[in-house]
Amino acid sequence: MTRRLRACMASLAVAAGLGAFASAAEAVPAQFWGVVPQATPTAEQLQRLKLGGVDTVRTPIGWPSVQPASGGSLDWSATDAIVKADSIAGLEVLPFLSGAPSWAVPVDRRWGSPTNLPVRTGLQRSGWSNFVKQAVLRYGPNGSFWAENPEVPKRPIRTWQIWNEENFKYFVAHPNPAEYGKLVKLSYSAIKSADPGAQIILGGMFARPIEATRNLKPPQAYFATDFLDQMYTTTPGIKSKFNGIALHPYSGSYKSLTPDIEEIRAILKQNHDASKGLWITELGWSSGPPASDGSNSFAKGPQGQATQLKGAFGLLSANQAKWKIKRVFWFSVDDQAGSCNFCDGSGLFGKGFVAKPSWKAYVKFAGGTP
Repeated sequence: MTRRLRACMASLAVAAGLGAFASAAEAVPAQFWGVVPQATPTAEQLQRLKLGGVDTVRTPIGWPSVQPASGGSLDWSATDAIVKADSIAGLEVLPFLSGAPSWAVPVDRRWGSPTNLPVRTGLQRSGWSNFVKQAVLRYGPNGSFWAENPEVPKRPIRTWQIWNEENFKYFVAHPNPAEYGKLVKLSYSAIKSADPGAQIILGGMFARPIEATRNLKPPQAYFATDFLDQMYTTTPGIKSKFNGIALHPYSGSYKSLTPDIEEIRAILKQNHDASKGLWITELGWSSGPPASDGSNSFAKGPQGQATQLKGAFGLLSANQAKWKIKRVFWFSVDDQAGSCNFCDGSGLFGKGFVAKPSWKAYVKFAGGTP
């Protein structure tokens, strides 16, 4: 398909999506709209998100913070506070289980990420499996958290995401599709042993990291399509071990969503797994000023950020059934400096939790109240 034809198709899809802008909340599945906080929101902020139409909050549960010492007990206090606050606000939690403590997997000093996924040794495999199983036993349908906190509205976690951007160096220094397939299998067994009805979602793959073009040995990144295809090829039986895939289609323009998603769906079809749903577990642009030298294509200014959100949400809503999209999560809730090159402007809210034009656009799609 030529670049011009792709652009034309994307423009037509966006037009259809924007035409249905006012009724988007009714046109998509329940629990469709989510957010990814960079910092823990206050109770008041969570209530505002819920009122605005947010359904789900995506949050990390990191093995290193839960079990910092080898052989030590698991400390769920930080996660307890998040689950409690979200549940009281009426919000669903989508956790992504990730990370490895340094006593289990060495840390790569360049990126601050584990050198590899925790599947290479018996210690890594048993440690990860126990962490995952205990998380389900804590927050699943028969979880100890709910028994210990009867005053909290019970919203058991039934969907678990495995890792985050597993195809990118910042989350595992040496990405490896075969190792990730092993991690998914390991996680499946641990989760299903605690909650047979739970759903497993792959970690959100960064669609097109530039490092994947540099032919480095060993690779520091893969395109999401290549990573997914190689996971299927190297992991017999993997199709039965997860319920959906996830993508982080970051780019300079929402118009890139069409090729990014359609190429992923082509990989699923090629591997006879086309029925799987797609979760967009991170998507966003910055309200920061556009760089005059073009060095940060994510920075669009406040109105430009809102324009990108409208274009992306319109496109995703219009193609929800065709692309089998189950959820969409905006990154992020409010601006936080330091985490990435656009995190200080990626929020729907700015300093002092002041709403940006992008929040008003989000609310219109989600069917809420600003």
